[in-house]
Amino acid sequence: MKKSALQIARAAYQPKLPKALRGAVKISEGAATQSVADQEEIQKLFPNTYGLPSLTFVESTEANNSPVMNAGVILSGGQAPGGHNVIAGLFDGLKTMNPENKLYGFLLGPGGLVDHNYIELTAEIIDEYRNTGGFDIIGSGRTKLEETAQFDKGLEILKKLSISALVIIGGDDSNTNACVLAEYYAQINAGVQVIGCPKTIDGDLKNSEIETSFGFDTACKVYSEVIGNIERDCNSAKKYWHFIKMMGRSASHIALECALQTQPNICIISEEVEAKNLTLDEVVNQIAATVATRAANGDNFGTVLIPEGLIEFIPAMKNLISELNDFLAHNAAEFAMIKKSAQREYIIQHLSADNATVYASLPEGVARQLTLDRDPHGNVQVSLIETEKLLGEMVARRLSEMKKDGQYNGKFAPLYHFFGYEGRCAAPSNFDADYCYSLGFNAAMLIGAGKTGYMSSIKNLTSPADQWIAGGIPITMMMNMERRHGEMKPVIQKALVKLDGAPFKAFASMRDEWAKSTAYIYPGPIQYFGPAEVCDQATITLQLENASK
Repeated sequence: MKKSALQIARAAYQPKLPKALRGAVKISEGAATQSVADQEEIQKLFPNTYGLPSLTFVESTEANNSPVMNAGVILSGGQAPGGHNVIAGLFDGLKTMNPENKLYGFLLGPGGLVDHNYIELTAEIIDEYRNTGGFDIIGSGRTKLEETAQFDKGLEILKKLSISALVIIGGDDSNTNACVLAEYYAQINAGVQVIGCPKTIDGDLKNSEIETSFGFDTACKVYSEVIGNIERDCNSAKKYWHFIKMMGRSASHIALECALQTQPNICIISEEVEAKNLTLDEVVNQIAATVATRAANGDNFGTVLIPEGLIEFIPAMKNLISELNDFLAHNAAEFAMIKKSAQREYIIQHLSADNATVYASLPEGVARQLTLDRDPHGNVQVSLIETEKLLGEMVARRLSEMKKDGQYNGKFAPLYHFFGYEGRCAAPSNFDADYCYSLGFNAAMLIGAGKTGYMSSIKNLTSPADQWIAGGIPITMMMNMERRHGEMKPVIQKALVKLDGAPFKAFASMRDEWAKSTAYIYPGPIQYFGPAEVCDQATITLQLENASK
């Protein structure tokens, strides 16, 4: 297979490891933990894996004599840069403990475990995928592991292959599945450990012990490069307003990080919209006011960053979507039988008065997008809602009204973009290549220590890699109860943008100036080669958060 020059060069890159993982290790146990909320309910649901201590690996002079063991690995959910390095680190960690250890990859996500589709991952295979983007080494999928029959079916193949540990690489929902699976296998004494790894470009899987999810760094650098290119074009042509929707599902971490890297004229933060109880019209009016101010200065151009999940954070829309999720969860079959031309009226007739009014006020296209098939977790697929076009069209109408009132005298030509899939499979940055390899190697150490129900944790990430702190955090510590498919279920709590956090405060202190002036920054592409201050820097978000601790 022909390879690019970059592929060949990156294959030779040797990821850095924390100092504590370079030789024999031993465990230092912290205090017992509890869930972030709903402690009584979570403890009842996870009696075997609740309240475990946090773990830290420290250097040891004692040799680790590990018996032969086989492990399995699953890539779950959407792709994120660095997944291949997690698997490479896991493979190398297992082989370090005992060269006879084997690693099996289940194909196309959790469904591969249930359907018994797998391959043995050999050194030859692993070496082809080191430091590369994508999840194509074994593929990924979105099958939810939540039924006992699935667990038992998976256990059949685990026993057949003598697999005593399973690593699930995924986001908050996938690691929720890992937690449920760990609990079940512990309950029935299956002899199978389950370890999670924090993956999602969205950046919403983090807490006091998980500083960032892998892939966020690379994805934000890819998006910021393209935003910078658009800003350069914008400042050259001086006649377009670019509305750019950023992937991120619910949280606004990607939009915020890209704003800090590129300094656009406007960046909407969904969490702030919700906190201020803003209506859709108020958001539109704020954008229109900035357009008018810039036009008065002769600048009929600009850039607007929009989080993917914005529509769910506008309180009236959030209430509508919540009721829609419940209604469609319980009436999916009936709704599917309704002619498309009659679906809008059918929905209006079955919603509460307030939500019916909001739904009826939406443009036909957006209303239809809100009723499309839910994702496997019962959520509206916000990436299918063209929020950027909705805002652009509403801003255009508002500016027309302002022009009639003499409040605006400029030209408004909107262009629309959605940056999502372009960043999910990029070749990982040096940071993500190192971080992911460490997460995988660390997961192997957790397996060797006999742990289950833990997530691989690497901390102190703004320091050089040799100073990173390796260990594990009980997945139950991150859990709370949330409504899914019309029922309360245990899930890992999403980490939203904190309005009192250092990253948002830094953004808020500068955004008024960015709105008036043209203060664009052009980050350029990911730097794989060169001085450390260019190549190895963490995201601005992570730098600000760690500096504020």
